[in-house]
Amino acid sequence: MAELLLELFSEEIPARMQAKAAEDLSRLVVKGLEGAGVSLGRAAAYATPRRLCLHIEDLGLETPAVSEEFKGPRVGAPPQALEGFLRKVGLSEDQLEKRADKKGEVWIANVQRPARQTSDILAELMPETIRSFPWPKSMRWGAGELRWVRPLRSILCLISVGENARVASFEVEGLASGDTTQGHRFLSIDKKSGAPKLLQVRNFKDYAAQLKRAKVLLDPAERAAAIEKEAAELAATEGLEVVSDPGLLREVAGLVEHPVCLLGVVDSEFQELPPEVLQTSMKEHQKFFSVRDPTTGKIVKFLTVSNMTADDGGARIVAGNERVLRARLADARFFYRNDLAKPLAENVAKLEAVTFHNQLGSQADRVARMRALASDLAPLVGAEPEQADRAALLAKADLASEMVYEFPELQGLMGRYYAEAAGEPAAVTGAIEGHYAPLGPTDDAPDQPIAIAVALADKLDSLAAFWTIGAKPTGSGDPFALRRAALGVIRIILDNKLKLRLSRAFAGHAERIEQDVVATVRRGDEVLAEGSTKRLGEWREAMRAEGMRVGPNRDALAMAGTPDAADRLVISRKLFDADIQADLLAFFEDRLKVYFRDHGARYDVVDAVLTLRGGGDDLLKVKRRVDALGALLGSEDGENLLAAYKRANNILEAEEKKDGVEYSGAPDVKYAEQDEERALFAALDAADAAVKPALKEEDYAAAMTAMAALRQPLDAFFDHVTVNAESGITRRNRLCLLHRLRQTMAQVANFAALEG
Repeated sequence: MAELLLELFSEEIPARMQAKAAEDLSRLVVKGLEGAGVSLGRAAAYATPRRLCLHIEDLGLETPAVSEEFKGPRVGAPPQALEGFLRKVGLSEDQLEKRADKKGEVWIANVQRPARQTSDILAELMPETIRSFPWPKSMRWGAGELRWVRPLRSILCLISVGENARVASFEVEGLASGDTTQGHRFLSIDKKSGAPKLLQVRNFKDYAAQLKRAKVLLDPAERAAAIEKEAAELAATEGLEVVSDPGLLREVAGLVEHPVCLLGVVDSEFQELPPEVLQTSMKEHQKFFSVRDPTTGKIVKFLTVSNMTADDGGARIVAGNERVLRARLADARFFYRNDLAKPLAENVAKLEAVTFHNQLGSQADRVARMRALASDLAPLVGAEPEQADRAALLAKADLASEMVYEFPELQGLMGRYYAEAAGEPAAVTGAIEGHYAPLGPTDDAPDQPIAIAVALADKLDSLAAFWTIGAKPTGSGDPFALRRAALGVIRIILDNKLKLRLSRAFAGHAERIEQDVVATVRRGDEVLAEGSTKRLGEWREAMRAEGMRVGPNRDALAMAGTPDAADRLVISRKLFDADIQADLLAFFEDRLKVYFRDHGARYDVVDAVLTLRGGGDDLLKVKRRVDALGALLGSEDGENLLAAYKRANNILEAEEKKDGVEYSGAPDVKYAEQDEERALFAALDAADAAVKPALKEEDYAAAMTAMAALRQPLDAFFDHVTVNAESGITRRNRLCLLHRLRQTMAQVANFAALEG
């Protein structure tokens, strides 16, 4: 079989775009070839800073001839229907045939599609693919119309069979496809001409080998592995270790084609900076890896990855990077010292000038809400309310610090350092750093009471506040990361086994949010009272754009500067009322399903618990029910019990539908005629006696054990008892007995929602 080798060679492609671009190239070309009928095997795409490459194995050299038959409109149908059919099949009317079917005569088209060469298909497919390539950002250069991420320099397109290769010829904006490429920009130069060497290739194996000799590693995974291995070995020779950073490794692998690792020194004068500051500054500004002394934990060196093999072993490269790094770290030290010069608490007042959201007020408003909510939650999570209040007060204070302004990703962490320097208690400093967690599925949830209280207050406030103003997530976006916040709340509660009803947590928070929304509008009125008519118009339009409307006298009141202008404002969107709270709790149920799915729970088991009355309000109770029900259904007794329940439920529903009544009356054991009936009555009595106290104590394992005990008497009942007896009294009593069975089992789960 043949193979396809395609390379699009350009100026440097940004590292963040390479992986997606390689995926898009593979997707578009494979889809186009398959759509044209070309058979193909495995497709692999690669990217370096200067090229996108696609290799397809087992490529068919031509498409087979195809004969297809299409059924058209009936003979005598309106002309428009026939014209549309002719356009679809690409034939004329005299090329159609008539054929009788059960509705009369219809038009039939026999379309013959001749075999086509794959090279001809590529000549049509590739120019359009290149012109419409979905770069997130692109540019146009020179006099042409082609847009590409950076200037496109050459196109290699080969169809190879073994050592025999031929170019699939096409042209895009004056660039003709060929069989040549270039190696490393600096390390693969013709010494006579000083120009880059052209590498003529025959197939993918030859292509990859020639690139490697020309100092280019094609596979980004191979480049990353080479960097990781060389970096670890280089650090180990000095008794040091490289701080792991997979994201930085992927990015640096996208910046070089020929990686060479070099070690540089971090001046000891910067060791006063927290290691996270050193690491962040080196990563964000210079793309350096941090190298630490494992005995002290201090970052003493940095590792940079060069795209060159230098004659002096990289000494000048390292020296230049050390000079630049000193300047960067001097800036960081300046910020750090300035922040330490004043207590962290002084930053709290500055948060009044930091907007949280234009309808929800400032960060200071938000901190006030968090303090109140954290104090409410503290007793429920085993925390001291006073310490929870203090931690919530300081939790966002580092947002006004110079260091976090420079490196936003250090928020929380710098707050902890500054709070420690100010002598705050360890529980408070830990909560300042930990209240953002968990940020992702691999991040640990906070496990200390104060941190738990503040983390829950932070996330629950965001959810309630944005739900209040109608800014909840949509299918296309979640700009305020509310899905992540909800999953964070779920993980904090479940990981720490907290008994906390979400409705109780939200209950006292609604009024606080409402006050801040109205206060924010009032501040806008006060500004407008001092402004011009133009500014009033701008404010009014902004309010409408945010989904709000104003009362009939608002304009006059605002223009006159009347103090009660804001009080007369009418907001069309509901505030955090019962309906919005119910909608938010439903959102939590959806996120809870995601949580359970990620932890391997059956979706029908989750539904069987969540559809019980009370739903997902008490998350810990839901989890315990899901775990217990999953364990029951994983046993033989559970499987058979479910089958028997389904049988009972189906009989009951069918008979109720047929008779037009509901058999919800209490069955009476005195009407039982067989031992199996009486045994089921006794088993249900025992189950009810065991289930009710077990549920009260939230011992769901015991409740499920009681349900499992129903299996044998229920099996015996169906094996020996005819439900639809000839006696009307006996039949009704037995149907009511099945209803009682359904009600007993419904106490622990909605068994009707289970599959089986």
